Amino acid sequence: MPFIPHTADDIARMLQVIGAQSIDDLFDEIPSALKTAALPGVPPGLSEMEVARLLTERALRDGRPLNFIGAGAYEHHIPAPVWAIASRGEFYSAYTPYQSEASQGTLQLIYEYQSMMCALTAMEVSNASLYDGASALAEACLMAVRANRGCESRRILLPRTVNPTYCQVARNITCNQQIEIEAVNFDRREGRVTLRALQAYEGQDFAALVVQQPDFFGNLEEVDQLTDWAHANKMLVIAVVNPTALALLKPPGEWGGLAGGTRGADIVCGEGQPLGVSLASGGPYFGFMATRMPYVRQMPGRIVGGTLDIEGRPGFSLTLQAREQHIRRSKATSNICTNQGLMVTAATIYMALLGAAGLKRVAAASAQRTAELVRALCQIGGVSEVFDAPRFHEAVLKLDRPVAPVLAALAERGISGGLDLCASYPELGHALLVCATETKTDADIDAYARALADIMPPARDGRGAI
Repeated sequence: MPFIPHTADDIARMLQVIGAQSIDDLFDEIPSALKTAALPGVPPGLSEMEVARLLTERALRDGRPLNFIGAGAYEHHIPAPVWAIASRGEFYSAYTPYQSEASQGTLQLIYEYQSMMCALTAMEVSNASLYDGASALAEACLMAVRANRGCESRRILLPRTVNPTYCQVARNITCNQQIEIEAVNFDRREGRVTLRALQAYEGQDFAALVVQQPDFFGNLEEVDQLTDWAHANKMLVIAVVNPTALALLKPPGEWGGLAGGTRGADIVCGEGQPLGVSLASGGPYFGFMATRMPYVRQMPGRIVGGTLDIEGRPGFSLTLQAREQHIRRSKATSNICTNQGLMVTAATIYMALLGAAGLKRVAAASAQRTAELVRALCQIGGVSEVFDAPRFHEAVLKLDRPVAPVLAALAERGISGGLDLCASYPELGHALLVCATETKTDADIDAYARALADIMPPARDGRGAI
């Protein structure tokens, strides 16, 4: 709370009303042995002005580097009204809406968020959010095993084009529930999954196929072919999507249909951070999930529904899932029984402000900026593109030398140059994942290109050593 308005007289009057002599009386149930008169090692208190100056000085130590890292967390412009509204006390400090009669504002906002996510993904129902994109994928895998009644195995096909962090989290969460995750390799030329790679699994018993669109490399998968293949092999399709990209791309609810019909993906999940949530020391994030009505009771998390009260007035309440369902441990649908309410508030305001047309402009500008970035960097000797597939706003570049020292040199110049892929994808060699969004200007891209050209002179020994 940035400002506490109560004067000493206000506090005295409030204490008098409740019959207490001092604020300490409100904590008299705490045994005196547990109380301390001082906090050793804690410096004296600072004034508001001093605290503000101290925090500003510490924040300036981080600098404001030009950021060209994506990999699941994206720097987008956030209009000023988003957090001006989200940080109001009515939203900022609101508790979980268990009592609908006291939480209509929060419930209405979540209902509108769910409606927007359904429209964006072309699915029938959305939950109120999950912890983050990685745990959302793990929950989607658990859900698919429960929902695919025609599958006797507990196996999931997970391509290596899915975000490696998401893959690791999914494995960590599902491994103790006897779920087997099978890795599917990708085409080295295109950087995406092909039907040829899936032929080895033809006719086998798997609960679901995971498809990320765009994939971790930024490439656009052939989602229609993959969806039809999965359904033909009696698998559900779990779509992992970037919500910004959905402003331009076919929504997962419409994937497939090349062989007749438009069944679409069965479960959709992803990271909602691009929708109005800033990059702040690794979080907080929020995961989203949507599905089709036949699977709604298998979906984890909360769902807000619209209803009418006894007088016929419209209202909102938590629906379909009892609170007790989430405290039944191994028998629960999920042990995630919360939602990232504040992040969802920001996302809802962001989507309402931009609308479909505004979000499309953001997505188009991001794709254009990435194309310009790749073109500028590939003019430098020793830099080339790795894949030749269509992409959104990320790309993989190959350097003629180790990536880590190059990134360190860029960091010294105030540029966060991308993500080194050598640990997760050693077969790609000296591979660098870069990203640009609508926040990058011509000058930003030129500054990156000039710095990289200066750092990467032609290697005399042919080994690319800096």
